[in-house]
Amino acid sequence: MKDAPARLLAEFLGVFFLCIFGIGAITNGAELTGVALAHGLAIFVAIAAFAHVSGAHFNPAVTVALAATRRIGAVDAVAYIVAQLVGGLAAALVANYAYGSFKGVPALGQGVSVSTGLVVEAIATFILMITIMGVAVDSRGAFSIVAGLPIGLAIFGDIMWSGPVTGAAMNPARWFGPAIVNGDLSNALVWIVGPIVGALAAAFVYDVVIKPARD
Repeated sequence: MKDAPARLLAEFLGVFFLCIFGIGAITNGAELTGVALAHGLAIFVAIAAFAHVSGAHFNPAVTVALAATRRIGAVDAVAYIVAQLVGGLAAALVANYAYGSFKGVPALGQGVSVSTGLVVEAIATFILMITIMGVAVDSRGAFSIVAGLPIGLAIFGDIMWSGPVTGAAMNPARWFGPAIVNGDLSNALVWIVGPIVGALAAAFVYDVVIKPARD
C-alpha cells in the first residue's frame, strides 16, 4: 500500500473523532439532536481533514462496499478495517479514562427485536452510503469538494430517525470499540451485518441504476 502509514493513521483518526465526539455527547447528557449533531460534525471535520489522504472511509461497512465494487484492493481494505476498529477502541479507552465510565454503546430500543434492528441499521447505512457514492465516490457529484457536509448531514438525519431504535451506529467500528471496553457484545450482528448489507446494497444500486443513467 502506497503511503500506508499516512492512510492508516487517517482512517484511525477519522473513527477516533467519530467515536470520541459521539461518546462524549451521549455521556454528557446530550439529547437526540445534540448526539446527532456531534456525530455529523465529527465526520464533517474528519472528511475535511483526511479525505485527500485516505479517501475517508472511516467505516468498515463503507470499506467492504468499496472493495466489493473494486474501488479498493482486498489487502488495503483489510488494513483499513483494522485501523478503523483500533480507532474506535482507542476512543472508547480514552473516554473510559476521562469519565471513569461512559455511555454510548449502540443498543436496541425497548421492545425492538434483533431482526428489526438489522433492517433499520441496513436502511440507515443505505442512506449514508448512497450519499457517499453520490458526493464523494462519483467525481461528477455536485458536492464532491465539500463532501463532508452532505455526508455529515446524512448521519445527522439517520440518527434523528433511527437512533432511538438501534443507536444508529451505521458503522461496525462505532459499535466495536465502546462495546469491547464496556464488555457489552449483545446483539452484535445488528451493528456488523446490518451496516455491511446496507452499504453493499447502496453501492451496487448506485453503480447499476443511478450512475449509468447519468452517463
